Amino acid sequence: MPWFDLPEAELAQYRTPTPEPAGLDAWWAERLAEARALAEPVTSTPHEESAYGPLGVRDVEFSGALGDRVRAWHLRPAGDDPLPTAVVFIGYGGGRGTPTEHAWLAAAGYGVLVVDTRGQGGRWTTGATADSAPSGPSHPGFMTRGITSPEGYYYTRLMTDAALAVDVAAGLDGVDPERIAVLGASQGGGLALAAAALNPTKVKVCHADVPFLCDFQRAITLTGADPYAEIANFLSHNVALVKQVRETLTYVDAALLSRRITATSLLSAGLMDEVCPPSTVFAAYNEITAPKRIEVFPFSGHAVPRTHDEVKLKHLREHL
Repeated sequence: MPWFDLPEAELAQYRTPTPEPAGLDAWWAERLAEARALAEPVTSTPHEESAYGPLGVRDVEFSGALGDRVRAWHLRPAGDDPLPTAVVFIGYGGGRGTPTEHAWLAAAGYGVLVVDTRGQGGRWTTGATADSAPSGPSHPGFMTRGITSPEGYYYTRLMTDAALAVDVAAGLDGVDPERIAVLGASQGGGLALAAAALNPTKVKVCHADVPFLCDFQRAITLTGADPYAEIANFLSHNVALVKQVRETLTYVDAALLSRRITATSLLSAGLMDEVCPPSTVFAAYNEITAPKRIEVFPFSGHAVPRTHDEVKLKHLREHL
């Protein structure tokens, strides 16, 4: 795929033209308060101790949006000291998978809370969390579930889950609540940005690789690739809903939410990324006022080079 978006010099200056909906902070405060009011105690159960030995793995369950129970893995290296801990969110179509898929951060000495993605987990890795909310007509996939209202939108629930997962991580045994990071790529990167924005007092570091869910208004008209194309295809038939849908998306736009981030942040973008176009990534990055940096990969699409893992580990070591 050739370069198709703005030149890199313009990306550095690009700001989303999408206005925030009035009362966005109060609206999100209400969503989080509703979920916390319905919350039941967190459970944490040992998982396959004979397989993981000194790496402690626990199956965690907590209350997310609507009080729904959300599953997670908690990986913790051996030792008694409270550890810096990374809350990890998953890319589109995937779930928490197996603990073995997330052991690299634990191998470097970090605790890890891997948050399952409600309703997903049948595309490239497995999930274990249902999405209980009903939805009206939608395009295949997850992008248009409940999209006619911000309160009922699927990604409102997912971002609520993400923010509450940070609360859960801070309260787990063996976690240093003053040293929590949020990490993810693609959909997971968008959720990391949302979690850092919606729970800013608890998140110290935010890593978002090629983040999804940013600058929706540009994304759905710029790329023909899924998952953004799910929304465009839905609206090509449901023409009476265009205004309504576009308004819903302003409430969950991670570019707009990124203005609330206080965590030290590391983002990445591929200039050949059709799935999450670089301008949409920069739309979020350029709204962050906290200490930040972005790694730009001129010849990468929607796959982050593996060498970037060491960059992230160094960044965590420095700031967490």
